[in-house]
Amino acid sequence: MTEIACEIYQAVFTVDDNIRFLKEIRKIADATGTHIILLDADRLAGRKHVEAALRHARRSWEGGEPIANSFEMETLLYAGGTRQCQVGSSFGVHPGENRSYLAVCPPAPGVRERLAGLVTFVEEDWEAIDPAKRERLAALFSITEREIAVVGEERFRDLVLERVALLDVYR
Repeated sequence: MTEIACEIYQAVFTVDDNIRFLKEIRKIADATGTHIILLDADRLAGRKHVEAALRHARRSWEGGEPIANSFEMETLLYAGGTRQCQVGSSFGVHPGENRSYLAVCPPAPGVRERLAGLVTFVEEDWEAIDPAKRERLAALFSITEREIAVVGEERFRDLVLERVALLDVYR
């Protein structure tokens, strides 16, 4: 599978205006020659979900048949397991408080320092899927109780990752 040349961080921040905030992110990305993708941690099944979305987006992008017109949006589409940009963008930043996985692809010197003016980097355990998050993820990815019963509760995350991979099949 395509290797992901990305650094992934966890960050918290508040957004008043999505467009203005994303323009600042784009300035940093352009100045450092990289892509910066912010993925809503509350809509993801952990770091493996981020890695899977990046891996599939990279393969799609390098294969010359991307769904979206930017690598950032391609990653959000895979994160959401959807071809619809409106749905995919809901896996990015939103107004108010954000907890995001922040991917820098490829890694570039000075990016983290520049981003520190916009976000606060955190080292927290975001891997747990509590009942509320499980319910939210099940709804977002159309995962049924029957599917969960078949594979077992301990493999719930795998069902989400399967939805990411299935986007290639539905293309």
